[in-house]
Amino acid sequence: MASPLAIFMTWTTYGTWLQGDQRGSHRRSSGLPNVISPSTPLESSNRKSLKHERVRLGRAEREIVHRAIELVCRHRDCPLHALSVRANHEQVVVTPTKAPDEAMTDLKAWATRRLREAGRVTPEQRIWTKHGSTKWIHTSESLASAIDYVVRFQD
Repeated sequence: MASPLAIFMTWTTYGTWLQGDQRGSHRRSSGLPNVISPSTPLESSNRKSLKHERVRLGRAEREIVHRAIELVCRHRDCPLHALSVRANHEQVVVTPTKAPDEAMTDLKAWATRRLREAGRVTPEQRIWTKHGSTKWIHTSESLASAIDYVVRFQD
């Protein structure tokens, strides 16, 4: 299969979208995502297992994350097509120079580092959920749609 034009990545902040959530969720087993139906008992169980309060990013934290992602993309020479940093999730459309999972890990790690350096989160605090969603974009039409979605439909 040909390399994608870009990757549409989404990840959430810690504790804001648990398995069993009414919006639906995913479980990764055998490397493949499986849809999990909404389940109040599952969501409650997951909420009780949180190590600390959920993380919601304020304006200052969102600006730090935004700048960190822009800098990583510039440093890695990865075209950043669109970026939306929200209180409870991030969406990035990028053409990575690494595998999508590695690129997402880099972005999350650098954003975390910058938040810690700014004193906005504690050293032991988890900021992000494990992994996230990576969707490959193969056509210019799909790329335009993803950019439009990230830029225009996040409020």
